[in-house]
Amino acid sequence: MELEVRHLRALCAIADTGSLHKAARQLGVSQPSLTTQLRRIENALGAELFSRGRTGCHPTPLGRTVLSRARPLVDGLSALIAETRAAAARTGGPSLRVGSTASRALPGWLRRLREDQPGTDIALRVDVSANALLRTVAAGQLDLAFVHEVEGCPLRVPEGLQGRVLVEREPQFISMARDHPAAAREVVDLADLAHDRWTVDPAVDGEWDGLRRVLAAAGLDPPVLQADYHTAASLIALGEAVAPCQPTSGPREDMAVRPLRGDPLAVRLLLFAAPGVPLDRPYAELTAAYREAALRAAPYRRWLRAGGTAGPCMMTV
Repeated sequence: MELEVRHLRALCAIADTGSLHKAARQLGVSQPSLTTQLRRIENALGAELFSRGRTGCHPTPLGRTVLSRARPLVDGLSALIAETRAAAARTGGPSLRVGSTASRALPGWLRRLREDQPGTDIALRVDVSANALLRTVAAGQLDLAFVHEVEGCPLRVPEGLQGRVLVEREPQFISMARDHPAAAREVVDLADLAHDRWTVDPAVDGEWDGLRRVLAAAGLDPPVLQADYHTAASLIALGEAVAPCQPTSGPREDMAVRPLRGDPLAVRLLLFAAPGVPLDRPYAELTAAYREAALRAAPYRRWLRAGGTAGPCMMTV
């Protein structure tokens, strides 16, 4: 049997729901049918991808590896279909094509762009790779790209792009299980996490290299699990790993977000535009959206009010 996109979509649904029953309902198939399909996929690959138990289905280590490769393919196909349908529906009016790495500021920014440019068709492409987005802008397929640059791992910016710094140094906080011992502290030391496994997404430009540099400087060499965002969230909530996260991350009942003492991990937030694309208004709208997202996140708000400085848009809190 050859793997098809529908098989990868089924694997992602099982991982997301943690249950064959819930995944089957989400996919619109019967549970026995999905169970048989999973068995055939595992037989084709020659390995078990999920462990089944009374608490549901959980990815095995090999399953997490397969999922980290499957999700970008499934998401990419979904994006391709959505973009093609949107392009076919356009009436020839003004358009703005926006790219971004993941950010809590993104919904507010898009809302402001639509309010500022009524009648403009605004398309969005989200990608974990900042370098891929910048290449897409340079190729004329995007007008703007809001990206992050991991400290110590410079982006490869194509010639000709206009760029502005939104936040010179945004601290990266730590996400951990709600019952992790360090979650009782307002600020966490790296030493508090010396015996934890860490998880990173290998598809995010510079994330693993930046984390490895900081851990090595602290004399730590923990085991690292490579996983996409959704799988990482499950690992963290179950207490299987900790991970760097954006300080604007939203609250979850099963996870805690805390700043690291000394802010050893950081990124720079940047907005790039294609040649000839006006940058002033999109930059102003992004500044307002980011500030709103930052002040909505309680741990980040406390960090800022305690004297942390992220950038010009955070001067007044």
